[in-house]
Amino acid sequence: MSKVFCGLAVSVDGYITGRDPGAGRGLGDASMLFDWYFDGDTPSQVFDSFKLSAPSARVFDAAAGRVGAILAGRNTYEDSEHFGGGSPHPTAPLVVLSHRPVPGMSDRQTLVTTGIEDAVAAARRIAGGKDVGLMGGGVVTEALKAGLVDELILHQVPILLGGGRSFFQELPGHVRLRLVEAVPAPGVTHLHYEVER
Repeated sequence: MSKVFCGLAVSVDGYITGRDPGAGRGLGDASMLFDWYFDGDTPSQVFDSFKLSAPSARVFDAAAGRVGAILAGRNTYEDSEHFGGGSPHPTAPLVVLSHRPVPGMSDRQTLVTTGIEDAVAAARRIAGGKDVGLMGGGVVTEALKAGLVDELILHQVPILLGGGRSFFQELPGHVRLRLVEAVPAPGVTHLHYEVER
């Protein structure tokens, strides 16, 4: 069965956006969370415009190459200006979880309004045996609450943002993780965890 995982850039103090994210403002004042996408000389094999350091390219491409569908929440969808009618991934279609209608969705985008379990099930069907990538702190938190997340990959950037949207929202209890790999790279440390069941 396909796996469900997230791979998000995060500050040391746990933020995935800066202050004041939104349509036209993207992730707010947190663009430095993604400097490592462009600070190397190794082209990504998945994302044409990315030139990463060699260790970052290995980790990033290994995760991005597994993805058959992306599942994002409404905030991420809106902040990213609907991904221009496409997806944040060059080949994987987008599933959007929202509790209200989303106008103007394209044929590469699927709306699910009936909860995280249904959204993950729809993304798995669309992924065709490949893995499902989660985007956004709310979606990741809801999927963790429902016991649907297999792996977390934190691309931890050495900065304290001091505000923004937190990666994780409140969970009902502890979630134990097992470290699979820690890869230091220029401008980022890649931390790959399995979620223990």
